Amino acid sequence: MLFEASPLPTWVYDAETLRFLAVNEAAVRHYGWSREEFLTMRITEIRPSSDVEALRAGIRDGSSFGSPDRETWRHRLRDGTIIDVEISAGRIVFEGRTAALVVSRDVTERRRMEERLSEAEKMEAIGRLAGGVAHDFNNLLTVISGYAAILRADPAAKEPLDEIEHAAEQASALTRQLLAFSRRQVLQPRSVDVNAIVGGMEPMLERIIGDDVHVKVRLADSVAPVEADRAQIERVVLNLAANARDAMPRGGRLTIETADVMLDESYVATHGDVTPGPHVLLAISDTGTGMSEEVRRRLFEPFFTTKASGGGTGLGLATVFGVVKQSGGSIFVYSEEGRGTTFKIYLPASSEPVPVTAGDGEPVSERGTETIVVVEDDPSVRDLVRLMLEGCGYRILAAPDADSAARLCGEHPGGVDLLLTDVVMPDVGGRVLAERLTALFPGLRVLFMSGYSDEAVFRHGIIRPDTAFIEKPFSQATLARKVREVLDAPV
Repeated sequence: MLFEASPLPTWVYDAETLRFLAVNEAAVRHYGWSREEFLTMRITEIRPSSDVEALRAGIRDGSSFGSPDRETWRHRLRDGTIIDVEISAGRIVFEGRTAALVVSRDVTERRRMEERLSEAEKMEAIGRLAGGVAHDFNNLLTVISGYAAILRADPAAKEPLDEIEHAAEQASALTRQLLAFSRRQVLQPRSVDVNAIVGGMEPMLERIIGDDVHVKVRLADSVAPVEADRAQIERVVLNLAANARDAMPRGGRLTIETADVMLDESYVATHGDVTPGPHVLLAISDTGTGMSEEVRRRLFEPFFTTKASGGGTGLGLATVFGVVKQSGGSIFVYSEEGRGTTFKIYLPASSEPVPVTAGDGEPVSERGTETIVVVEDDPSVRDLVRLMLEGCGYRILAAPDADSAARLCGEHPGGVDLLLTDVVMPDVGGRVLAERLTALFPGLRVLFMSGYSDEAVFRHGIIRPDTAFIEKPFSQATLARKVREVLDAPV
């Protein structure tokens, strides 16, 4: 009764002939063979052919026969599916013959989930490291590039300053990639049309990809809007297109497609990294060299690259991974060596309509005479920002923390027009400071700045579509434009 009622597949096999002597109903249901078929088979027939010799060797030396310890094997179902199983076996005498009683537990899904968890933990750990490095590095870059710009007034310093600025720009791009991978960059999500983004990039893609690769864009008639940062989605497309070009050294075909899709519970059950519901699919395929399974598994690791030394940083696909994840989406890769590669990106559909944007209008002046309080705990960055804005004609009150900023604002006789504050600071952060000062000085404009957007930035709640934000490092011109934009925005 216990044998037949067990919910786990259970059987007895002959130690000499390896034939099945008895199987329970759970084994029949799970493996697909009838009881009569089982009793004409040997246990070697439920093993993949590549595992049979190891099984026979284990039986010969006793290591795989009669052991009460659990072992993990691979079994073959009647339809050819290979599953991972955990086996418990014990030696018994059955109808006068030396035999083994075996209990089988299917652990295929458990092992798959364990692998996913391990991969997620590894990527999260690397992401934390990348985000922390980029945060500190960005403050240094702000100072380097900012003072280089100020020193340009000296004609004799032109050549070395060119090199300083070039190096700072390269390092800045590197930190942006690190932040993108670690999902700690500040995005400015809006309701956007993926069709419009891809369609607008088509002429540029054709120039970048080259004449020997044919670019085919197949856009659905219409797709649902998605909540995403337009510039980052463009970066995703460019990175994947550049990778596709490199995978087709003798030319080929690059295809970009969009579609509305519904991901149901069955899809989620087999893929595990998506949420059910309506999504927009962005698929990018090439006819290039493809990749091995080993390469595919490591594809999104930062600094992993198959290119020759000097051929790339290994951050392009890590950046793609981070942008997609931070946008709430999922990305899957399908590839075989010699058969090309397809990246499928699923972005959750949004119910918000795509806003209609107005024209650019007249260019605005980058100078002004307003009073700005600059709050930054890093003294080097604070002094640099003060110099930048004073060079544009503004009156600057510089403070290292929230209390000093509140005191300076209260003591300034002419009032303050703009608060420019770092987001994450010791004791009191930028958002709390902004709430305090706007309550005391109605009409005060606020502009946030940060070198990264770690979880702390999200906890401070500044990631909103209506938030004025500038990312470090920034140039004097970029800062001046952003300050002017905030000051001139309608109330």
